This record gives sequence, structure tokens and C-alpha cells, in this order.
Amino acid sequence: MLALIAGLYMMQKKYVSFSKRVFTALGLGIVFGFALQLVYGPTSEVTAQTSDWFSIVGSGYVKFLQMIVMPLVLVSIVAAFTRLKLTSNIGKISGLIIGILVGTTAIAAAIGIVTTTGFNLEAVQIEQGAAETERGAALEENLSGMQAQTIPQQIIELLPANPFLDLTGARPTSTIAVVIFAAFIGIAYLGVKRKKPEEAALFSKVIDMIYAIVMRVVTLILRLTPYGVLAIMTKTIATSDIDAIVKLGKFVIASYVALGAMFAVHLLLLTLVGVNPIMYVKKAFPVLTFAFTSRTSAGALPLNVNTQTRQLGVPEGIANFAGSFGLSIGQNGCAGIYPAMLAVMIAPTVGINPLSPSFIATLIAIVAISSFGVAGVGGGATFAALLVLSALDLPVALAGLLISVEPLIDMGRTALNVSGSMTAGVITSKVTKELDTTVYNDKTISPETAEA
Repeated sequence: MLALIAGLYMMQKKYVSFSKRVFTALGLGIVFGFALQLVYGPTSEVTAQTSDWFSIVGSGYVKFLQMIVMPLVLVSIVAAFTRLKLTSNIGKISGLIIGILVGTTAIAAAIGIVTTTGFNLEAVQIEQGAAETERGAALEENLSGMQAQTIPQQIIELLPANPFLDLTGARPTSTIAVVIFAAFIGIAYLGVKRKKPEEAALFSKVIDMIYAIVMRVVTLILRLTPYGVLAIMTKTIATSDIDAIVKLGKFVIASYVALGAMFAVHLLLLTLVGVNPIMYVKKAFPVLTFAFTSRTSAGALPLNVNTQTRQLGVPEGIANFAGSFGLSIGQNGCAGIYPAMLAVMIAPTVGINPLSPSFIATLIAIVAISSFGVAGVGGGATFAALLVLSALDLPVALAGLLISVEPLIDMGRTALNVSGSMTAGVITSKVTKELDTTVYNDKTISPETAEA
């Protein structure tokens, strides 16, 4: 691992592009992980202890990203107000972003239904062992705790009662709560600017200073991305149960076909609003690679926002709204495709025809609505699936059947979630005519040149 890290460092010293270094790290991680699988096996003590050491680089990188999430969200949104880039458009911007996130989640659910039907997937096809039974029982127990909150109560959880608590990230909805708190500060600034312009000017300078420091920290962490991707991917491959993946290969393939189709929808939407989808893929690739390997949308937020603002020409405020809302609302992979696929797989076990128009319409509607409630309970795809299955009166325990391939599928879901939030930011900027198309179309802009 140290030798591979040294190799990536030499590539950096030779000014190899950031995207090529991330792609190289991803490939090296896959090869090295499989090598450890073949030599030691995924459950050996050597693999386990080695993976712990790899976590210093991989998990350490993720923690650095999580460290800067709340300061970045707070300062960037306030700075957007002090620079007069949101002002009266804040309602329109928020509505567009949420509408795009929820709308694409509904499309994702439809794609999940079509894919599951096309591959003829059913829950009865999966062998239920001890691990699957134990997982199913745990899901049923989780459901009993979730049902204590209604959808309106979950939406109320988005609001900040104690912004200082939310700045610590203590709640599943902390990020959105910080967004709301920052918006209040920004609106208050605009009011002070009209009555006391001198005080407002001083506040604006302080915010600009803090913003410059925070973005510099983001850039420093960003340079560690290839090393983090290498370590995370190596650990993931080395500790994966390859036999279980092969056994459930049909379900894995179907999931990635659906995820790929939804990503194509993102590119189609970008094309329809008049931006180059190929340029989006090139510039978003490092962010999506990190999201894929790390399986954390929250950890990818600094990379997400940095890429939107520095490389795709999205204003800071819009980028932060899109990235932050995308963590909890309308996640295309976790709250869209996954629950829809599970529902179609499980429905036949209780005598429901998953192809009936009423079932399909109800499923898509429930998926779209429940994507608001995921943040209220926390837990990503699993909780989204529990919400949808319970709303349809389907047995939630069967959702535990895919536990052995869950990590592998979750990698693609997380990348799609992040792509959905970035797509929402770019489309909203284009519709409101705030997208800097010069930056978006500039092929020479990379994370390093953007910072410089």
C-alpha cells in the first residue's frame, strides 16, 4: 500500500491530471484488493488487520471531508447572500432544486420497476440463510421505531431548533437544518444592509475572509482524494464475499443496469437544458468515484460543492442548496431505485401483481413522498425501503435478503445520489440564468487550476 501511495504521489509531482490519478487509484485498489482476496481470503486475520491499517488513509480521508461539511455549508450560503447571488430568487431556487430531486426520484422508481420486471427478479429466488433471517428480524424491529413518526413530524425534524447542535452534525437532518439557519442569517444580513450599510459591509468582509479560508481547507483535503480512493477500494474488494456476489450476480447486474439508466436520464436532462453532458461527466468523475468507493453522500459534499462551483460554474448558494438537500431529499439511488425494486420483488409473495397500473402508480407516488421522510429517521436506503414497504403493507423482513451484496449495490446507489444533487444544481443554475457557461465549458479547469 505504501508503494502504491508513493506511486500516486510521483504522478502528482509529474503533474498528471487529477482525474487520471483518481482513475488510476480506483484501478489499483481493485487489483490490490483482489490480490489480497486470492492470497489470504476475505475473512482471514491478515486481511482484517491489514484493512485496519488501510483505514488510516481511507477512513481518515472521509473524516477530513466530514470535518469541513458544516463550516462549508454555513459559510458558503451566507456568502451567497453577502455577494447578492441569491436575494429574491431564494424561493424559486429552493423550489426548483427540491422539485428536480423529487421528480428524478419518481423517474428512478419507474426505472427500478421496469428493470426488476425485465430481469424477472422475485424475492422467492433468493436463498434465505441465517444472515438473511437475522437481518430481516432487525429490519422489522427498526420499523416499529420508525412508525412512531408521521411524515409531517419527519419534515419538522428538518428545522433547526438548536443550530449549534446541528453544526456538530448530531442529527440525521443536521445538514439541511444548517442550510436553513444560514439562509436566515443571509436574509437578516440583507435587512441590516438596508438600514446599517457600514455594519453590513464589515460583516461581508468577515464572511469573505472565512469563506476563503474554508475553501482553502477544502482544496487541501481534495488533494488527498486519490490516496483515499485507493485505500477505500482496496479494503472494500479485499473484504467482500465474492461467492455471495457471484451467487446473486443477477440482482447485482439488474441494480447496476437501473443505476446506469438513471444516470443516463441525468445526462439527458442536462442536454435538454442546453449544457454539454460529456463535460459534466468529465468534471464530475472524481466526485462520483469517491462517492462510489466511500458509500457516503455526506462525506462527498465538500467535493460535490467544490466541483459545482469551481468547475461547473454553479453559484455557491445554489451548489450548497443542491448538495445539502440532496443528502436527505430525493436520493435517486437509495430512495428511488432501491425501494421500488424491492417492492416489485416482494409483491408476488403476498399475492399482489406488481405490474398492475394501480400498484405501479401507488408505488411511484409513495417513493416520491417518502423521499422527504428518509432524513427524519436516518439510515439511507434501508430506511427508505422500510418506509415504502410498510406503506404498501409488504413484509419488510424480506428486504434483508440482499444483505450479502448490499455494500456492492450501495456503492452505485451513493454515486447516483451525488450525481442527482449535482444535476439539480446545474439545471437550477441554467434555468435561473446564473450558470457560468464559460467555466462549465472550460476544458482546462481542474481542481488544481480552479483553486489557483
